[in-house]
Amino acid sequence: MERVEKFLKEAQTYYLATVDGDQPRVRPFGTIHIFEGRLYIQTGKSKDVAKQIAANPKVELCAFKDGQWLRVAGTLVEDDRTEARQSMLDAYPELQRMYSADDGNTVVYYIKDATATFSSFTAAPETETF
Repeated sequence: MERVEKFLKEAQTYYLATVDGDQPRVRPFGTIHIFEGRLYIQTGKSKDVAKQIAANPKVELCAFKDGQWLRVAGTLVEDDRTEARQSMLDAYPELQRMYSADDGNTVVYYIKDATATFSSFTAAPETETF
């Protein structure tokens, strides 16, 4: 999990894929954080992505850097604890201009049953689960 977090932080932007009915939706994300041994992402409850995750929590994210890419497939689980939301906001202080841990909008999810695959054009894929 630490390797996944490091790759995503270094890439700075990853793309999260959800499903909206029968239509895939992909958008850029930047928040990734380990809290209490789980890998978390953050968004706003008012956003379409949060509504899509509520309807179908199976997601995939993808990032590319230095000729290598990472895909992580798993199920997102909302963590409704203030401590989890605050931990994310502490890790990304710039978000505190738009979000607060108790604003009713900030939502954090951890990735459950994750399969992470590191790939490149020059090496065999490496897969890790967490």
